Amino acid sequence: MHPQLAADLGRLPELLEETRQRALTFLAGLDERPVVPRAAVDAAEPAALEPSAAAPLPEEGGGIPAALAEFTERWEPRLSASAGPRYFGFVTGGATPAALAGDWLTSAVDQNSNSALDPAGQQLERETVGWLRELFGLSAAHHGTFVSGATMSNTVGLAVAREWLGERLGVDVAEDGVGALGRVRVLSGSAHSSVAKALSVLGLGRTALRTVPVLPGREAVDVAALERALAETDGPCVVVANAGTVNTVDFDDLRAIAALRERYGFWLHVDAAFGAFAALSPEHERLVAGLDLADSVCVDLHKWLNVPYDSAVQFTRRPDLQARVFQNAAAYLGPLSEHPDLVHLTPENSHRLRALAAWFTLRAYGRAGHREIVERCVSGARTLGEHVTRIDGLELLAPVRLNVVCFSLTADPTPERLAALAAELADEAFLTPTRYAGRPALRAAFSNWRTTGADVRRTAEALARAVRKLTA
Repeated sequence: MHPQLAADLGRLPELLEETRQRALTFLAGLDERPVVPRAAVDAAEPAALEPSAAAPLPEEGGGIPAALAEFTERWEPRLSASAGPRYFGFVTGGATPAALAGDWLTSAVDQNSNSALDPAGQQLERETVGWLRELFGLSAAHHGTFVSGATMSNTVGLAVAREWLGERLGVDVAEDGVGALGRVRVLSGSAHSSVAKALSVLGLGRTALRTVPVLPGREAVDVAALERALAETDGPCVVVANAGTVNTVDFDDLRAIAALRERYGFWLHVDAAFGAFAALSPEHERLVAGLDLADSVCVDLHKWLNVPYDSAVQFTRRPDLQARVFQNAAAYLGPLSEHPDLVHLTPENSHRLRALAAWFTLRAYGRAGHREIVERCVSGARTLGEHVTRIDGLELLAPVRLNVVCFSLTADPTPERLAALAAELADEAFLTPTRYAGRPALRAAFSNWRTTGADVRRTAEALARAVRKLTA
């Protein structure tokens, strides 16, 4: 054994304790840490990205102590407080205490949970999927698998849809290729960008996605317009419905769309990356009414479930078609059975036991604990939305339907001025740019378990100061 490996192994309890202390120090500082440190912004300058700026690979590494010291000096100061309570960019959760414990154990036990030959990992994953199915109000007809994020969940769901199209047309896409399908149509009102990416990966092409008109002043699809598009489409197609759009958390009428399926043959995929969590709130569960009617569903877990990256789940009613797409034929894997091993259900032949973090947080806090996180986030978004309406120079662009606040400057809302506003806030809160109804905007997404009313007030005060400075 290499001497440095042997030395680290001999001191492993002590070195892991030092690492634990480093992690605790980072977490303890989240509340006061600049949400996006200036060091991170400086590191994004073109000169810092040149290969010459990177440190060379050491010949002799120095073991864990050297790596921990250099990480603490060079990299930790650049890291954002994305795990903290005022990181409102994208849709970013944190890691609940239990999820963090589960994730640490995931690395320690280092399981590849794909095979029945070593079954405990996939048994735990299936139990966790069952809990999630119950959490989101899905029936036992839905089968689920863990994947790395919403993009992969959408990709897997649309891959199953692609195989269903082949089944309807009498061709085997998995065997003969996507060319056997001919022209494919995918209809959606406000599809997330990952849908087009998935269509590119799957060989269906980005131009297969056809945007259907939405309701006036909304991001929800106009069901009548969708029916007209379906009537004009030759052969079976795919409909991607939204249960929570990124800009304004708008919801398609899933029941009405599913009713159209009775008259027009299509596969219904629902992108519920974070909107599925509305099911936990009695006040908002109506928004996801009909989710169980979908043929496939995407839910991202490193968003509102607050488990570490990377974690999502993909549900479908047709696991047989899923296995047809992703089956991996090798003698050492054994035959493809009626209940396929996980290796036959996703693009990955191996993956870490990412279900363990989800299992831990669900076991630790149950439905009630995660309902409280959802409802507190929704309350925070509403409160920030109310503050926005009272700040001179800002206007709310859409109602706060769930957990996202979408707003803009009332005067001269250029991307540059909005970027300047976001940059002025960066120490206190992180917001990301968007464009809504053709207008440049900013959005704040609430999905972190740490966010409290005090964080909302602090953000609102910082926002008011930043607007005054910008418009002075």
